[in-house]
Amino acid sequence: MKLVSIRSENGLKPGALIGENVLDFTKAAALFPKCGPVGKSLKHILSLGQAGLDTAKALIDAATGESDVFSDVFSPVKSTPLACPLPDPGIIICAGQTYRSHVLEMSKRRGIKNPEMPETPRGFLKNPNAVIGPGDDIVLPASHPNHVDFEGEFAFVIGKDCHDITGEDAMDYVAGYTLINDVSARDWAGGKGTRDQTLLGKQFPTFCPLGPVLATKDEIPNPASVVLTTHLNGELMQTGRADDLLFPMEEILSWYSRFYQFRAGDIITTGTPGGTGHGRDPKIFLAPGDRIEISVDGIGTLTNNVKSKF
Repeated sequence: MKLVSIRSENGLKPGALIGENVLDFTKAAALFPKCGPVGKSLKHILSLGQAGLDTAKALIDAATGESDVFSDVFSPVKSTPLACPLPDPGIIICAGQTYRSHVLEMSKRRGIKNPEMPETPRGFLKNPNAVIGPGDDIVLPASHPNHVDFEGEFAFVIGKDCHDITGEDAMDYVAGYTLINDVSARDWAGGKGTRDQTLLGKQFPTFCPLGPVLATKDEIPNPASVVLTTHLNGELMQTGRADDLLFPMEEILSWYSRFYQFRAGDIITTGTPGGTGHGRDPKIFLAPGDRIEISVDGIGTLTNNVKSKF
């Protein structure tokens, strides 16, 4: 399933992207009450566990099997305003230095020729209040507008509570996958010396585009085969493949679960591959009018435009 959040006059509603159309779960639940009550949001659906996902699947099956109600519950995706599928995650962890190519490009910028690869995952908390959805604008902060960079990242979404789990069991706690752009003001992120100061450059409002969908695990049965791409104004900037990852996804989740209590709807990224703007020569930074697109087959494309604060 490709689960989405639909913008409406009364707030966000859960639904599913099916081909070129969007199913409104709220409307479908009213027509097919035997499918059971549906969650009020995608996060609510996840919190209900497998029962929540089963209800969503039952609504999809019921609605797609009744052609006479199509116009009552479906709308064309082109005319349906979609929002961030998970606008209020409790925790967002962005793994860092997980792709060999990214470690090499950032080390080169620091004048390090033969960097040591990390032995364990490294990362940081991303501000949940920075989350925006597909089609929303990335706003360059007035205080630091000139060195804002992109980082396309594949992310997994937690489906049930977990803490201190093994790598062997890790994927049992994953509900699905989405995409994140770990937007970074490089004149703070990496330019001010201390780690605390570095992380401040990643926390500005709108610096965490997320979406366009929450793809359940059946959409991507082998996440290790995922190929992530990032395009800036139509030009390919990043390509991320599993063979460049220093840590398997299961290890990333297991590692962070040692320290964090995760709940349904929390998000962990697998980091960004090489090709970031800061790692290039000459460097490339985001400017007003730019369009950034991050894609993975099975999820789709997360697209955001860039604008200035004023």
